Amino acid sequence: MAEILPLRPWRYHDSPNYTIDELTSPLFDVVSVKQREALYCNPLNSIHLSVPCGAQPAEEAATLLQAWKDQGILVQDPLPGIYVYYQYFRLPGDEKTYCRKGFICHIKAYDWQEGVLLRHENTIPSAVNDRIDLLDKTELNTSPTHGLYTDNRFILEPYMDESIKSPLYETEDYQGVRDVLAVIQDHEVLRLFIHTLRDKQILLADGHHRYEGSLEYRKKIAALNPNHTGFEAYNYHLMYLTNSEHDDLRILPTHRVLQSMEMTDEEFLAHLKLYFEVIPKEDPYELNEVIVGKRWAFGLYLSGNAYKLRLKPEMHNQITWNFPTEVKDLDLTVMHYFIFEKILGIYRQTQRNYEGLSYERNFTACIRKVDMGEARLALITNDISMEQVKRVCHSGAIMPQKSTFFYPKVICGFLFSSIKEDEFVTAAAACL
Repeated sequence: MAEILPLRPWRYHDSPNYTIDELTSPLFDVVSVKQREALYCNPLNSIHLSVPCGAQPAEEAATLLQAWKDQGILVQDPLPGIYVYYQYFRLPGDEKTYCRKGFICHIKAYDWQEGVLLRHENTIPSAVNDRIDLLDKTELNTSPTHGLYTDNRFILEPYMDESIKSPLYETEDYQGVRDVLAVIQDHEVLRLFIHTLRDKQILLADGHHRYEGSLEYRKKIAALNPNHTGFEAYNYHLMYLTNSEHDDLRILPTHRVLQSMEMTDEEFLAHLKLYFEVIPKEDPYELNEVIVGKRWAFGLYLSGNAYKLRLKPEMHNQITWNFPTEVKDLDLTVMHYFIFEKILGIYRQTQRNYEGLSYERNFTACIRKVDMGEARLALITNDISMEQVKRVCHSGAIMPQKSTFFYPKVICGFLFSSIKEDEFVTAAAACL
């Protein structure tokens, strides 16, 4: 079902003037303002292509890209390959070193209704439009999205394990993660990767905005091409694929922070008690621990006071949103329905673009923002399991936006994928 292809990426030319550590950058949706400021100071950092600044950022990125090609700062690999990407990491309070294994390739940009690539989250329209503009001007994928396939036989892992012994790059990124990149160029092994994925569905784990940007760009260019075949370079997208059956996949929670609300604390708590058990807690820094493993439970930090919230079970069947059971059962559906819509009056259609609502992965940052007066309240949530993601994807429905945070994030700067026709590896050109 899923068509993948090897690629000939553009990569930084080896030079004694810089190291790969100096050139990588976080993805556009997680890079902080301070990180951006520091990275922009390096004129060769990949952030100038992935998150360009200026009055016309996409146009400036396209001009810079061509200059880097002309000057030999970026060079295109001579042979097609599939790029193995391993990330070694640890989690707070856990002594284990995890390794997320995967590979980077081109994949056809399938429409959602084709049922080959399945999504699980809503997107924010403004972020999609930014990605379309950048792709339109540069014809370059600056970072891979993250997809999941299912293979309980682990057919490809031995080849990836062998390849990673001879890395192209090895660095520690902004997350403290050790990132390692290698390449497979053996013709028969490439065929195995392509054939193994051919009967798979892909679950989109991370990068919904970038993938949707590729879809919209493909539709735009296809409409302008009277000889469109579906196999042109603009039909493909850069993706990092990992096996959903691997034990080291980790999904971290994304908490909600609300800047302001019209009702008083007392009014808000009174409304909460209609739907939730509300239990005061002494230490706000334990809110993420007191809800672990508990269904429909949240931490609330409001004006310096901490509470544990847990939905009264009999209330759950009051959810009137037209969602399948797989979505209604999610913690975040409960939060967005009862707290944001029923209590705060922020309706589901409005929540996607509600300016006063932000998303925070760092638990302590949630507490700090409330204490500093930058937010009125923070809602702390549990993580979502891989099984829940699968169930939602296969139901055909989607979760509330920013439901999952697959950790660690991939980084930008290891390689760039061109969708210019003369720089793209087609199936015919690769003899596959």
